[in-house]
Amino acid sequence: MYSTSEFRNGLKIELDDAPFEIVYFQAVNPGKGAAFTRTKLKNLLNGNVIERTFKSGEKVRKPDLEEHQMQYLYRDESGYMFMNTENYEQESIPADIVGDDKDFLIENAEVNVLFYRGRPMGLSFPFHMVFTITHCEPGVRGDTATGTTKPATCETGLVVQVPLFVNEGERIKVDTRSRAYIERVNR
Repeated sequence: MYSTSEFRNGLKIELDDAPFEIVYFQAVNPGKGAAFTRTKLKNLLNGNVIERTFKSGEKVRKPDLEEHQMQYLYRDESGYMFMNTENYEQESIPADIVGDDKDFLIENAEVNVLFYRGRPMGLSFPFHMVFTITHCEPGVRGDTATGTTKPATCETGLVVQVPLFVNEGERIKVDTRSRAYIERVNR
């Protein structure tokens, strides 16, 4: 059980038999009346954000969440196949759970998979990943002075805006949180 005094951004709690993550919280101590905590909570099952107020000292349950480091293997008709790096068991994760994160799945990439009551419910990636560009317009010598960008398609299908001097076949580092180009990577 968590008390409202333990609330912090990113803490995962359980309300109404669903896991939530605290996106924002504010402890309020009015001059008159009892203290309370105002929160914004993100439902981890469907992504909805709700606002909820808790009385000071109120308790909430810890959710039955587990996070396992897994290695991406391949995709088939049942979904995306991952292998647990601790016990080598394989788990198929449906495409609707992976969603747009499919753009970051490179064979043998290690990701963290979040499970709620033994059911996979989301992936989390390292903050930076390296991809090879498979298609983009050729760069022209001298195109380094302006901040102009062009679209580049990576090996996984991810499309990233890159500077004009970046060419097809080069490797780039991408921020997985914002899907933004960071820099070129030497081989």
